[in-house]
Amino acid sequence: MPWDKAQTARVLEAIRALVPRELRLMEVCGTHTMAIAAAGIKSLLPEEVRLLSGPGCPVCVTPPQVIDAVLRLSGEKDIIIASYGDMLRVPGSRAGDSLMRRRALGAQVETVYSPVDAVALAQRHPEKQVVFLGVGFETTAPGTAAAVLTAREQGVKNFTLWSMLKLVEPALRALISSEGFRVDGFLCPGHVATIIGAKGFRFLPEEYGLPAVVAGFEPEDILTAVYKLVRQLAEAKPRLENEYTRAVSEDGNRLAQGMLARCFAPRFDLWRGLGGIEGSGLGLREELRDFDAERRFAIRYDTSEPPTACRCGEVITGRLSPARCPLFGGRCTPEDPVGPCMVSSEGACAAAWKYMDVQP
Repeated sequence: MPWDKAQTARVLEAIRALVPRELRLMEVCGTHTMAIAAAGIKSLLPEEVRLLSGPGCPVCVTPPQVIDAVLRLSGEKDIIIASYGDMLRVPGSRAGDSLMRRRALGAQVETVYSPVDAVALAQRHPEKQVVFLGVGFETTAPGTAAAVLTAREQGVKNFTLWSMLKLVEPALRALISSEGFRVDGFLCPGHVATIIGAKGFRFLPEEYGLPAVVAGFEPEDILTAVYKLVRQLAEAKPRLENEYTRAVSEDGNRLAQGMLARCFAPRFDLWRGLGGIEGSGLGLREELRDFDAERRFAIRYDTSEPPTACRCGEVITGRLSPARCPLFGGRCTPEDPVGPCMVSSEGACAAAWKYMDVQP
């Protein structure tokens, strides 16, 4: 049940009473980023409490050289590229060049709403090769696995997956270990935790001494999670707490975990803003190699990120607020985005623009 004004005021006062110093708290979920901005939560909190966006937007963490490789593949006449709507608008290293632009120029690019839709698309077009761009974290990975298994069971030989699926834990470890990193606690992603379980974030307090709270997505969830983090920091007792108990168990969804284990194995992967991280991506297992687009089409790309004026990589690692990017609101807007943080419906720059959430 939503809080009334008095309940909200009591929690905010409790936070103010506990704040020991300036605190930097990071959410690691694009849905949290949008929910925080939509509810104006940053404007309610004491100015000593800063909320930062982390690498929790799947489209945003996909590096430009991978997008460039996708754009090259879209030029092949017998290939249909299928993906979610946000991916179609993400530019590569060349400003303005995206799958949406390529489609306008004649490339075969289709928007789908689920991975299984891409399998159905392949069945309707047996004369074409359908490549599904599988983007997401542990949350969407089981559905992508189900699509690959469905294609195998139904003998759909013209469907392949280009796996851009990523794992949250290796990225957080890389971020925490990076030079200049300073975050005092984490709002952990409730969606990911429904799959891997709350225990998937124990490493934060146990290995790094960082408070962690698995949070839901209502404003009340987020404020409660912030209060719990501030309390842990005031007490100097970092631990893992699960605020989102109505959806997240300690062990997570074992059926979904089994599906992932059947289809995928961890592999080296590239992240925007973080570079290459061992064991941070999900690649198809050897027995499913016939459904691996990277194998079938011998896809290659440079591991070094091309130079760009877009500061999205710094935004999604908590080093820069959207408003401090010199392109924000000028050269880069939702109508003409330069980087994925302004494109994605879960991007920090898109949230800041839409809700005027421009914390300096």
